[in-house]
Amino acid sequence: MSGLRFVRMGFGADAVEYREAWDEQRRVHAARFEDQIPDTVLLLEHPPVYTAGRRTADNERPLDGTPVVDVDRGGKITWHGPGQLVGYPIQKLPRPVDVVAHVRRLEEALIRTCAEFGLETSRVEGRSGVWVLGDPVETRPAIGGLSLDFDPRLTDEEFDPRMNGPEYAPSNAGQRREDRKIAAIGIRVAKGVTMHGFALNVNPDNKWFDRIIPCGIRDAGVASLAGELGRDVTIDEVLPVAERHLRDVLESAELKPRVIEKTPAA
Repeated sequence: MSGLRFVRMGFGADAVEYREAWDEQRRVHAARFEDQIPDTVLLLEHPPVYTAGRRTADNERPLDGTPVVDVDRGGKITWHGPGQLVGYPIQKLPRPVDVVAHVRRLEEALIRTCAEFGLETSRVEGRSGVWVLGDPVETRPAIGGLSLDFDPRLTDEEFDPRMNGPEYAPSNAGQRREDRKIAAIGIRVAKGVTMHGFALNVNPDNKWFDRIIPCGIRDAGVASLAGELGRDVTIDEVLPVAERHLRDVLESAELKPRVIEKTPAA
């Protein structure tokens, strides 16, 4: 079944509750598995919600007991809400599935989207998603008047940035000139069909991330298109650009099964 279908589920006042979108993902997933529909990307905004992937640790959740929706995707805890473009690509992949290649394609589409708005973004080795790279450590401003060589986030296992003021808040990573994530990616593959996907920060209130350890990463933060560009950017502006790059990348990709290397028998 050829072609890539986009479904705009709801934005702004019509933002879609997380569990409603999750139910719709499962419905579309089942239909795609049966080849009743083509590959489909659900695009939407959510009302504010924290969701936790399967690897989320208890000490990464909100300290105040704010409810968290535990989900069946990979990755750790994150936040979704107004000003964030969420996409759930539901795509059939050849088996054995190459999960990493799928993630890289989503990253590439989002890197191209940010570039079209004049923002250079990148990947960070060992950390999925799309990042705005920070300055070299030696040129960054010191935190709390201390040298970054003594950054407690890196040396103290008991240190919790959620309890140590705005200088360590994920939303202030840009002021600290640290690496900061502008798009998170977390997926699941079931029966060879993908679920879940990406969240691109367009113009959200990033202080929502300060109540958690976003993606379980303590020594980096979060960014948004509007914040990095220093001007207002809206979901309406970004939506058609993201759709175009997702279509270009996902439709033009040469899907191949993951290569499994077998050790010759002795």
